[in-house]
Amino acid sequence: MAICSPGEVTDNYLKAAVGKAESPLWRLFVLAIMAGVLAGLGAVASSTAAHGVPEAGVARLVTGAVFPIGLIMIVLLGTELFTGNALMVTAVISGDITVRLLLRNWAVVYVGNFIGAAGLAALMAFFGQLDIGGGSLAVYTAKVAASKCGLPWANAFVPGIFCNLLVCVAIYLGNTAHEVSGKILGIFFPIFGFVIAGFEHCIANMYYIPAGIFANMVPTYAEMIAGANINTAVLDWGTFITANLIPVTLGNIIGGVLVGVVMYATHATKVAKSCS
Repeated sequence: MAICSPGEVTDNYLKAAVGKAESPLWRLFVLAIMAGVLAGLGAVASSTAAHGVPEAGVARLVTGAVFPIGLIMIVLLGTELFTGNALMVTAVISGDITVRLLLRNWAVVYVGNFIGAAGLAALMAFFGQLDIGGGSLAVYTAKVAASKCGLPWANAFVPGIFCNLLVCVAIYLGNTAHEVSGKILGIFFPIFGFVIAGFEHCIANMYYIPAGIFANMVPTYAEMIAGANINTAVLDWGTFITANLIPVTLGNIIGGVLVGVVMYATHATKVAKSCS
């Protein structure tokens, strides 16, 4: 199986980053919403698969095996994911795009990802998806959301760094391959690793936590959640944003930028190549 070298992948990503930065706002926004939905669908599938597994380690293994389908779809369909776009910092360093264009991309994509993921969470909670297992999926969903919102600030921030380090490594590895099978393998294993480790991903959490908040708004689910000894006091939008989304987002940015800077410093030649 022919693959691209790290230098070729780095140079080609620089070219792609320019296209992302100069993309029309409407296109960025639509692709960002789609990426939020796709990331959320990976979370839906993994939660559904793991919610009845009693052993925590096995549940993480199941979740890790299923969740990567989200990023695989995102990359192969060319949609816009905020965490992956942290790598665009390389094009700022090279002088190919401005900081303003980088921040424009990040802002539009972040909002679009949020709309897609949180919108999906509402549809799953209010239209029956969480009925699976007689509502046990709703309880599991609220439990996951509450555990994330109950993390100390630093315990959300630091796992956010390592999460996006692995996400951005996955994007680079996926781009080393020509064949779809190789791209899938390159993406799968780093994402598998971050999920098993329990690292924090801001876009995934835009599904997981709103889904728990929405589940607790459904009377039937709320009654079951109340009986499951879950700290529902943290299932609100303010806690979600301040205790989880902000520190995880900042950590994700740092992790992605670190990968981009290291790859640029060690491999970039600024000449896009056709690798074989």
